[in-house]
Amino acid sequence: MIYVYICVCIYYIHACSSQSILSEPTLSCPRAAAAAAQSVVAVEEERRIMAAKIVPVPTEPYTLGFIGAGKMAESIARGVVKSGLLPAAHIRTAHLGTARRTAFESFGVKVLDKNSQVVEQSDVVIFSVKPQVVKDVVLQLKPLLSEKQLLVSVVAGVKLKDLQEWAGHSRFIRVMPNTPAAVGVAASVISLGAAATNVDGELISELFGAIGKVWKADEKLFDAVTGLSGSGPAYIYLAIEALADGGVAAGLPRELALGLASQTVLGAATMVGNAGKHPGQLKDDVASPGGTTIAGIHELEKAGFRGILMNAVVAAAKRSKELSQG
Repeated sequence: MIYVYICVCIYYIHACSSQSILSEPTLSCPRAAAAAAQSVVAVEEERRIMAAKIVPVPTEPYTLGFIGAGKMAESIARGVVKSGLLPAAHIRTAHLGTARRTAFESFGVKVLDKNSQVVEQSDVVIFSVKPQVVKDVVLQLKPLLSEKQLLVSVVAGVKLKDLQEWAGHSRFIRVMPNTPAAVGVAASVISLGAAATNVDGELISELFGAIGKVWKADEKLFDAVTGLSGSGPAYIYLAIEALADGGVAAGLPRELALGLASQTVLGAATMVGNAGKHPGQLKDDVASPGGTTIAGIHELEKAGFRGILMNAVVAAAKRSKELSQG
């Protein structure tokens, strides 16, 4: 009500001051104030009605459902259970195949026969299906979806505006995780749909925090996110393989070379995340004058190592944009 009173006062003062410079006033100050009050009250009432439609996800352990029972859904579910965020009994998915049913049931998740059953029993519904089938899946479930449920998509390349249109409402959050979710060290980026609240965003950030680190970003950046963190693990696998091959070329046994290469990349990544230094400074800390490291770096620079990685990210981001546009 204080907000309404202030708005009325501002409108009243503006209307009165305007009349002092008009030769023929068309509206008295009391009438202007009344009109302003009605307008502001109407806006506030509309906001109240819209807010009332959004039912917060229960603070007690909510139920989480997965539409799609693939590897990503399994990784998320395992991470959530392992972290203690939700008990397995509060998680649902559906699949008819024995292998996938067994995979989820092995850590206590209830596996149903139909996706419709998952939706009916879930407060938060995560769509984790192939991009080419997501439209049909969402449309099929549309009659069961309501704004009482928070909807989430981890489907690559499918935009919020389409998801919201298919679902019939916009309480949707899009998440772009990557494959290291399987070992609990994913890099995930989330973007909120039109009706998703900040509380919804915090809940999903916590949920995906169970499988790694989470950032928030505007959806327009998701093609670039795909090019970097989505496709990035493959670049690093290639780098690890190349480092191991170099070790073998220098005389190391294959197993030792691969172990050293993977641990070196893990250690370097941990240093970047925890040391509080720019990667360039960390590189300089290793490269002593006239030493072995700077000799190796010199070869990488001559081969255009930085530019190659940058070009890979840009190319993948461009391809992601092409695919999302059909």
